[in-house]
Amino acid sequence: MFPWRKHTLVFLAAGLLCSSMLAQKTSKPSLQVQAWDLLHAGVKDENIEKRTTAVRVLSLLPGDKEAVKLAEEALQDKKPEVRAAAAMALGEVHSASSMPKLRHALSDKEVPVVVAAAHSLLLMKDKSAYDIYYAILTGQRKSSHGLIEEQLATLKDRKQMAQFGFEQAIGYVPFAGMGYDAIRALTKEDASPVRAAAARVLADDTDPSTGQALLETAVGDKEWVIRAAALDAIARRGDPALLDKLWPTLADDKDPVRYTAAAAVLRLTAIAKNKAKKK
Repeated sequence: MFPWRKHTLVFLAAGLLCSSMLAQKTSKPSLQVQAWDLLHAGVKDENIEKRTTAVRVLSLLPGDKEAVKLAEEALQDKKPEVRAAAAMALGEVHSASSMPKLRHALSDKEVPVVVAAAHSLLLMKDKSAYDIYYAILTGQRKSSHGLIEEQLATLKDRKQMAQFGFEQAIGYVPFAGMGYDAIRALTKEDASPVRAAAARVLADDTDPSTGQALLETAVGDKEWVIRAAALDAIARRGDPALLDKLWPTLADDKDPVRYTAAAAVLRLTAIAKNKAKKK
């Protein structure tokens, strides 16, 4: 064999080895590129379901700037399903920089988008979300800002709220403390899931006007599931100032409401006693 031919074969072998090693090193980034290409195509797909799913899975990418960018862009989508998915995703990844855009989404004309934005803001400790849950529970504004008349009309429309509640909000309802009867009482014509979820969320709102709204709901709402949810929230709020006004609920005609009322009375009484000891 000629010497130059031997050296050529060595160089060729070395080149092939380097190419193989380079391919192995670049295989992981190529997978990432494929993955991003897939998501980019998904969020722009003409099919609403595909677009919604692609946006929803962005919630699995906390801390990723590209995921946040895509979700924020999806907040402007023409379809409410996609906008709602985007609002939820931004909350799940705790994108604090997106909070102004989520607050703007509270003015969306579609209830699912408004509730999704409120839920995400709540995850990031933004108290402006409480205004939405207050309106869902009571059908009234908590303050002079935050909701337009069209939104308020939708929140009062039990048929629309029932459809949304059955399809989307059922995951937020605190059934664990309300018992199986509460689940069995719900139907597709029932707006209770959303309102019950709103009551549970308002347990953490320290505004006195919210406590009063929960009390009025616990005593006078026509839906027993909502009365029970309001009492559950009152107990969790831990405000003894509401204690003396709970006595009518102990005589409610529904067992779950009476039992929840009893627990609320006991809890608030214990809190009141502990406060008195500390004085």
